[in-house]
Amino acid sequence: MTAAKKTVDTSDVKLSDVPGVPDTALSPLADLTPATDVAASGALIEPEIVSGIDTDHPAVDNTPRKGQTVSANQIDFNDPTLSPDAAVAANLQASQAD
Repeated sequence: MTAAKKTVDTSDVKLSDVPGVPDTALSPLADLTPATDVAASGALIEPEIVSGIDTDHPAVDNTPRKGQTVSANQIDFNDPTLSPDAAVAANLQASQAD
């Protein structure tokens, strides 16, 4: 197990005086490098975010798909231009080609 990464110190976050306005609304914006990798979920994640995640922490499930079949782990890119019937037909045709 690697050394635990430091948590974010929020002691200097100014609390909002306005109900309904988040305390972080007055905080400076993060300057993140554009994402170059895609997570298994399909999310684009900036390198600074990835480096800040302690994947060895007991609260983090770093193998969320462990024990799943190959077909269950395939990414399904839904095509919003297809009707449901056309999407089913395309998937059936693709599965028969395999």
